Amino acid sequence: MIRARLQISILAALATGLASFAAPAQTASELPDIGSPANSVLTQGEEYQIGAMVLRNLRAEGQIIEDPEVTEYVQSLGSRIASQASGDSGQRFQFFVVRDDSINAFALPGGFIGVNYGLILTTNNEAQLASVLAHESAHVTQRHIARGVKAQGRQSIASAAAILAAILLGATTGASADAVQGAIAISQGAALQSRINFTRANEYEADRVGMAFLAAAGFDPNSMADLFDSMGRRSGLAGRGIPEFLQTHPVTSNRIAEAKARAAQLHVTVEPESASYALMRERLRVIGGESGSDVRPYYAMRSQAQPPNAAERYGMAIANLRLGDADTAAMELTQLAAQYPHLPAIYAALGQAQLAAGDQRSAMATFERALALSPRNVPLTVRYAEALMKTGNPKAAHTLLLDLFNNVPPTPDQIRLTALAASAAGDTGDAYYYMSEYHIAGGDLKLSSQQLELALAAPNLTQVQRQRFQARLDEVREALSRDRRRNARRMSDADSQDQRLVDR
Repeated sequence: MIRARLQISILAALATGLASFAAPAQTASELPDIGSPANSVLTQGEEYQIGAMVLRNLRAEGQIIEDPEVTEYVQSLGSRIASQASGDSGQRFQFFVVRDDSINAFALPGGFIGVNYGLILTTNNEAQLASVLAHESAHVTQRHIARGVKAQGRQSIASAAAILAAILLGATTGASADAVQGAIAISQGAALQSRINFTRANEYEADRVGMAFLAAAGFDPNSMADLFDSMGRRSGLAGRGIPEFLQTHPVTSNRIAEAKARAAQLHVTVEPESASYALMRERLRVIGGESGSDVRPYYAMRSQAQPPNAAERYGMAIANLRLGDADTAAMELTQLAAQYPHLPAIYAALGQAQLAAGDQRSAMATFERALALSPRNVPLTVRYAEALMKTGNPKAAHTLLLDLFNNVPPTPDQIRLTALAASAAGDTGDAYYYMSEYHIAGGDLKLSSQQLELALAAPNLTQVQRQRFQARLDEVREALSRDRRRNARRMSDADSQDQRLVDR
């Protein structure tokens, strides 16, 4: 059922994005064009708008794992790949984890790359996970979506949008599960992303280009073929049980052999695997499932075979904390923090466990000591701010988050927390301002404009605040106006083309 909702969310939002060619845009501002022939159909800015709409829809449906530790790790790992992939194009990338235990990953228009937590649990090492991000990044840099749109033509875009919109209508009006699943199956045959994924040339190109990104980032290039091979052997490639990732990224023995041969030609100095990979893999095992699920029997079974490693001990502690046994979690995490003082994720969990166990003084001392060792570490700062708000000090939380906001590019979840802290601290103007930034991050400029108007109407604004809010509102309004003008030109061009066809 989760998978069905995820498919509907992605496809419906993609339909909305495609349909935006015929309606005024209310999303993020345009990025610079890079002169590709694909720009004649979709500019980079328009790809970003579509991708932002899909991501906003997934977030609204609760399909994104909004966890500071996981988000920080996946974005950091993806950024190693993106630094090789973006080049001089100005392409931006955002990586996120989807709350779905199926084995899959996907690239959305505009550089938004999602990976299901089920796939992360399937990987055997960090290089295999990096290989997935590299492959999906290659789909983005090679403009496969825009090239696919160009190949299909305007009528196909309109048809896909109509079909997908019908699926959304069926899902929201109580259509039967069988009917919705049938609609999904039909739509997938027409949906652009599926066509792209099943295009052999694009898949080979993504393998080749992605492997170059992977090697340049210091990962073993063999990991891409190894992951495909292990997933294929696990399912037997016998139809039923094939991971969704292999269904949308078809793998043949020839393709695996070519990938291995290509990897053998690359001479790479492989960098050591980060300790964070194993920790985040176990963290996702605990938090990825349904609320209230208990994975402690899994760890108990593992410990019967061999002593648990640090990551498994961390996972067990997170499971205990999640299910209310904060004292046990705090004891285990105290030992781990002493053994691995360089891992901020352990300190963040320890501070949370101490606070949940009622030891406020130790919790605050843990956060302060950890931040002294790792200044402006995002998960640590967020967890400390949450603790300050829980203990009745929202003003300190607001100050802490503002320092992070002004020095480290924030995620939407961090922006929202900053707005909540500002509101709790009594700074109404800043609360509205940061909610406007939250909507900008989600690609909704219309809501951002409304929040900025509320910010300007807030009482007791300083002159600096008023000037800052007004300047941001002017930027948002200009972006909205630019989008409307561009869509008006597109509609006019499309009507002219239709008229020429009629005249013939």
